[in-house]
Amino acid sequence: MLATGAGELIRGRSGLGTVSSKSTSTDLVTEVDRATEQWLLERIATDRPDDAVLGEEGADRSGRSGIRWVVDPVDGTVNFVLGLPSYAVSVAAERDGEVVAGAVCDVVSGAVYCATVGAGAWRDDQSGSHRLTGPRVVPLDRAVVGTGFNYDRGVRERQGQVAAQLLPRIADIRRIGSAALDLCALAAGRLDAYYEAGLNRWDAAAGALIATEAGCVVSGLRGRGWGKHLTAAAGPELAPEFFAELERLGADDVGAE
Repeated sequence: MLATGAGELIRGRSGLGTVSSKSTSTDLVTEVDRATEQWLLERIATDRPDDAVLGEEGADRSGRSGIRWVVDPVDGTVNFVLGLPSYAVSVAAERDGEVVAGAVCDVVSGAVYCATVGAGAWRDDQSGSHRLTGPRVVPLDRAVVGTGFNYDRGVRERQGQVAAQLLPRIADIRRIGSAALDLCALAAGRLDAYYEAGLNRWDAAAGALIATEAGCVVSGLRGRGWGKHLTAAAGPELAPEFFAELERLGADDVGAE
Protein backbone atom coordinates (compact mmCIF):
# COMPACT_ATOMS: atom_id res chain seq x y z
CA MET A 1 0.00 0.00 0.00
CA LEU A 2 1.34 3.43 -0.94
CA ALA A 3 0.51 5.10 2.38
CA THR A 4 2.13 2.31 4.38
CA GLY A 5 5.31 2.38 2.30
CA ALA A 6 5.57 6.15 2.57
CA GLY A 7 5.06 5.95 6.34
CA GLU A 8 7.91 3.44 6.59
CA LEU A 9 10.09 5.75 4.51
CA ILE A 10 9.45 8.64 6.90
CA ARG A 11 10.12 6.54 10.00
CA GLY A 12 13.40 5.39 8.47
CA ARG A 13 14.70 8.92 7.89
CA SER A 14 17.17 10.46 10.32
CA GLY A 15 16.61 14.18 10.78
CA LEU A 16 14.40 16.68 9.01
CA GLY A 17 16.90 18.08 6.54
CA THR A 18 16.23 21.65 5.44
CA VAL A 19 13.07 23.22 6.84
CA SER A 20 11.57 26.13 4.89
CA SER A 21 8.23 27.94 4.58
CA LYS A 22 5.66 28.15 1.79
CA SER A 23 2.56 30.36 1.82
CA THR A 24 3.39 31.98 5.20
CA SER A 25 6.16 31.77 7.78
CA THR A 26 4.16 29.15 9.70
CA ASP A 27 3.40 26.96 6.65
CA LEU A 28 6.40 24.65 6.84
CA VAL A 29 7.89 22.13 4.43
CA THR A 30 10.84 19.80 4.98
CA GLU A 31 13.12 17.71 2.81
CA VAL A 32 11.17 14.71 4.13
CA ASP A 33 7.90 16.10 2.68
CA ARG A 34 9.49 16.51 -0.73
CA ALA A 35 11.35 13.18 -0.70
CA THR A 36 8.21 11.30 0.36
CA GLU A 37 6.12 12.92 -2.37
CA GLN A 38 8.78 12.04 -4.92
CA TRP A 39 8.75 8.41 -3.72
CA LEU A 40 4.97 8.31 -4.10
CA LEU A 41 5.16 9.84 -7.58
CA GLU A 42 7.73 7.29 -8.71
CA ARG A 43 5.70 4.37 -7.39
CA ILE A 44 2.52 5.61 -9.08
CA ALA A 45 4.37 6.29 -12.34
CA THR A 46 5.74 2.74 -12.30
CA ASP A 47 2.52 0.94 -11.36
CA ARG A 48 -0.06 3.29 -12.94
CA PRO A 49 1.67 5.30 -15.69
CA ASP A 50 -1.58 6.55 -17.26
CA ASP A 51 -2.96 8.03 -14.04
CA ALA A 52 -2.92 11.70 -13.03
CA VAL A 53 -1.38 12.88 -9.74
CA LEU A 54 -1.99 15.91 -7.52
CA GLY A 55 0.33 16.41 -4.55
CA GLU A 56 0.78 19.01 -1.84
CA GLU A 57 4.41 19.68 -2.68
CA GLY A 58 3.80 20.61 -6.29
CA ALA A 59 2.95 17.40 -8.15
CA ASP A 60 0.31 18.08 -10.80
CA ARG A 61 0.60 15.49 -13.55
CA SER A 62 -2.16 14.91 -16.07
CA GLY A 63 -3.26 11.44 -17.15
CA ARG A 64 -5.57 9.68 -19.55
CA SER A 65 -7.05 6.85 -17.47
CA GLY A 66 -9.70 8.86 -15.59
CA ILE A 67 -7.93 8.09 -12.29
CA ARG A 68 -6.16 10.78 -10.28
CA TRP A 69 -4.08 10.17 -7.15
CA VAL A 70 -4.25 12.90 -4.50
CA VAL A 71 -1.34 12.70 -2.08
CA ASP A 72 -0.22 14.54 1.03
CA PRO A 73 3.22 13.18 1.96
CA VAL A 74 3.22 14.62 5.49
CA ASP A 75 -0.10 15.95 6.75
CA GLY A 76 0.84 17.72 9.97
CA THR A 77 4.29 18.97 9.01
CA VAL A 78 4.44 21.43 11.93
CA ASN A 79 3.86 18.52 14.33
CA PHE A 80 6.56 16.56 12.49
CA VAL A 81 9.06 19.41 12.84
CA LEU A 82 8.27 19.88 16.54
CA GLY A 83 8.34 16.17 17.35
CA LEU A 84 4.64 16.00 18.21
CA PRO A 85 3.39 12.49 17.37
CA SER A 86 0.44 13.44 15.14
CA TYR A 87 1.30 13.43 11.45
CA ALA A 88 0.27 11.19 8.60
CA VAL A 89 0.60 10.20 4.97
CA SER A 90 -2.65 10.61 3.06
CA VAL A 91 -3.27 8.94 -0.31
CA ALA A 92 -6.58 8.98 -2.20
CA ALA A 93 -7.67 7.80 -5.63
CA GLU A 94 -10.32 9.67 -7.60
CA ARG A 95 -12.25 8.33 -10.55
CA ASP A 96 -13.64 11.11 -12.75
CA GLY A 97 -13.43 13.53 -9.81
CA GLU A 98 -15.01 11.27 -7.17
CA VAL A 99 -12.87 9.84 -4.38
CA VAL A 100 -13.23 6.06 -4.58
CA ALA A 101 -10.42 4.84 -2.32
CA GLY A 102 -8.26 6.33 0.40
CA ALA A 103 -5.67 5.44 3.01
CA VAL A 104 -4.13 7.40 5.86
CA CYS A 105 -1.04 6.11 7.64
CA ASP A 106 -0.48 7.42 11.16
CA VAL A 107 3.30 7.53 10.86
CA VAL A 108 4.23 7.30 14.54
CA SER A 109 1.86 4.50 15.56
CA GLY A 110 1.97 2.70 12.21
CA ALA A 111 -1.83 2.37 12.17
CA VAL A 112 -3.40 2.58 8.71
CA TYR A 113 -6.95 3.78 8.09
CA CYS A 114 -8.46 2.86 4.74
CA ALA A 115 -11.71 2.79 2.81
CA THR A 116 -13.14 2.10 -0.61
CA VAL A 117 -16.56 3.22 -1.78
CA GLY A 118 -19.24 0.85 -0.55
CA ALA A 119 -16.86 -1.41 1.41
CA GLY A 120 -16.71 0.35 4.78
CA ALA A 121 -13.80 1.90 6.63
CA TRP A 122 -11.08 0.03 8.51
CA ARG A 123 -8.12 0.55 10.82
CA ASP A 124 -5.23 -1.90 10.64
CA ASP A 125 -2.81 -1.88 13.56
CA GLN A 126 -0.75 -4.28 15.66
CA SER A 127 -3.89 -5.81 17.14
CA GLY A 128 -5.46 -6.61 13.78
CA SER A 129 -8.05 -5.14 11.43
CA HIS A 130 -11.00 -3.24 12.92
CA ARG A 131 -14.09 -1.92 11.16
CA LEU A 132 -14.79 1.73 11.93
CA THR A 133 -18.36 2.70 12.80
CA GLY A 134 -18.15 6.40 13.54
CA PRO A 135 -18.73 8.42 16.70
CA ARG A 136 -20.97 7.85 19.68
CA VAL A 137 -24.43 9.44 19.73
CA VAL A 138 -24.43 12.54 21.94
CA PRO A 139 -26.26 15.90 21.90
CA LEU A 140 -24.38 18.97 20.73
CA ASP A 141 -23.65 20.17 24.27
CA ARG A 142 -21.73 16.94 24.99
CA ALA A 143 -19.85 16.79 21.70
CA VAL A 144 -16.04 16.92 21.56
CA VAL A 145 -15.24 18.68 18.29
CA GLY A 146 -12.02 18.65 16.28
CA THR A 147 -10.90 21.64 14.25
CA GLY A 148 -7.87 23.33 12.74
CA PHE A 149 -6.70 26.80 11.84
CA ASN A 150 -5.37 28.45 8.71
CA TYR A 151 -1.79 29.60 8.15
CA ASP A 152 -2.98 33.09 7.16
CA ARG A 153 -3.16 35.29 10.28
CA GLY A 154 -6.29 37.15 9.22
CA VAL A 155 -8.20 33.96 8.43
CA ARG A 156 -6.98 32.40 11.65
CA GLU A 157 -8.25 35.36 13.67
CA ARG A 158 -11.75 34.96 12.23
CA GLN A 159 -11.62 31.19 12.76
CA GLY A 160 -10.75 31.88 16.40
CA GLN A 161 -13.82 34.07 16.73
CA VAL A 162 -16.01 31.26 15.39
CA ALA A 163 -14.40 28.73 17.76
CA ALA A 164 -14.91 31.07 20.73
CA GLN A 165 -18.62 31.30 19.97
CA LEU A 166 -18.95 27.56 19.35
CA LEU A 167 -17.16 26.51 22.53
CA PRO A 168 -20.00 27.38 24.98
CA ARG A 169 -22.40 25.29 22.87
CA ILE A 170 -20.33 22.07 22.94
CA ALA A 171 -18.35 20.02 25.45
CA ASP A 172 -14.84 20.86 24.22
CA ILE A 173 -12.54 21.40 21.23
CA ARG A 174 -9.52 19.39 20.14
CA ARG A 175 -6.79 20.70 17.80
CA ILE A 176 -4.73 17.69 16.63
CA GLY A 177 -2.88 19.43 13.79
CA SER A 178 -3.63 16.99 10.96
CA ALA A 179 -6.92 17.11 9.07
CA ALA A 180 -6.41 13.55 7.83
CA LEU A 181 -6.02 12.23 11.37
CA ASP A 182 -8.94 14.38 12.60
CA LEU A 183 -11.28 12.72 10.09
CA CYS A 184 -9.92 9.27 10.94
CA ALA A 185 -10.41 10.02 14.65
CA LEU A 186 -14.05 10.86 13.89
CA ALA A 187 -14.43 7.61 11.95
CA ALA A 188 -12.93 5.71 14.89
CA GLY A 189 -15.23 7.37 17.45
CA ARG A 190 -12.47 9.41 19.10
CA LEU A 191 -14.13 12.70 18.14
CA ASP A 192 -17.83 13.48 17.92
CA ALA A 193 -17.61 16.05 15.12
CA TYR A 194 -15.11 18.02 13.07
CA TYR A 195 -14.97 21.19 11.00
CA GLU A 196 -12.28 23.26 9.31
CA ALA A 197 -12.09 25.98 6.65
CA GLY A 198 -9.27 26.28 4.15
CA LEU A 199 -8.50 22.62 3.51
CA ASN A 200 -6.97 21.66 0.18
CA ARG A 201 -8.00 18.55 -1.73
CA TRP A 202 -4.98 16.59 -0.53
CA ASP A 203 -5.67 17.41 3.14
CA ALA A 204 -9.05 15.69 3.29
CA ALA A 205 -9.66 13.47 0.25
CA ALA A 206 -8.74 10.19 1.95
CA GLY A 207 -9.99 11.16 5.41
CA ALA A 208 -13.37 12.35 4.11
CA LEU A 209 -13.98 9.01 2.40
CA ILE A 210 -12.90 7.08 5.50
CA ALA A 211 -15.29 9.09 7.68
CA THR A 212 -18.11 8.70 5.15
CA GLU A 213 -17.63 4.94 4.91
CA ALA A 214 -17.67 4.78 8.73
CA GLY A 215 -21.20 6.21 8.59
CA CYS A 216 -20.48 9.91 9.09
CA VAL A 217 -21.93 12.81 7.15
CA VAL A 218 -19.15 14.85 5.50
CA SER A 219 -20.23 18.05 3.80
CA GLY A 220 -19.88 21.77 3.35
CA LEU A 221 -22.62 24.15 4.42
CA ARG A 222 -25.64 25.66 2.67
CA GLY A 223 -25.98 22.80 0.21
CA ARG A 224 -22.34 22.73 -0.86
CA GLY A 225 -20.04 19.73 -0.83
CA TRP A 226 -16.98 19.69 1.39
CA GLY A 227 -14.11 21.82 0.19
CA LYS A 228 -11.87 24.76 0.88
CA HIS A 229 -14.73 26.98 2.09
CA LEU A 230 -15.51 24.42 4.83
CA THR A 231 -15.30 20.74 5.56
CA ALA A 232 -17.67 19.62 8.31
CA ALA A 233 -18.36 16.10 9.55
CA ALA A 234 -20.36 14.35 12.25
CA GLY A 235 -22.47 11.28 12.87
CA PRO A 236 -25.89 11.32 11.18
CA GLU A 237 -27.72 12.03 14.45
CA LEU A 238 -25.62 15.08 15.33
CA ALA A 239 -24.92 16.42 11.84
CA PRO A 240 -28.14 18.48 11.29
CA GLU A 241 -27.79 20.44 14.54
CA PHE A 242 -24.02 20.75 14.26
CA PHE A 243 -24.10 21.98 10.67
CA ALA A 244 -26.90 24.43 11.50
CA GLU A 245 -24.81 25.86 14.33
CA LEU A 246 -21.81 26.25 12.02
CA GLU A 247 -24.03 28.06 9.51
CA ARG A 248 -25.34 30.37 12.25
CA LEU A 249 -21.76 31.23 13.25
CA GLY A 250 -20.62 31.74 9.66
CA ALA A 251 -17.90 29.12 9.92
CA ASP A 252 -17.73 29.02 6.11
CA ASP A 253 -17.37 32.79 5.82
CA VAL A 254 -13.89 33.36 7.29
CA GLY A 255 -12.08 34.24 4.06
CA ALA A 256 -10.32 30.88 3.63
CA GLU A 257 -11.10 30.37 -0.06
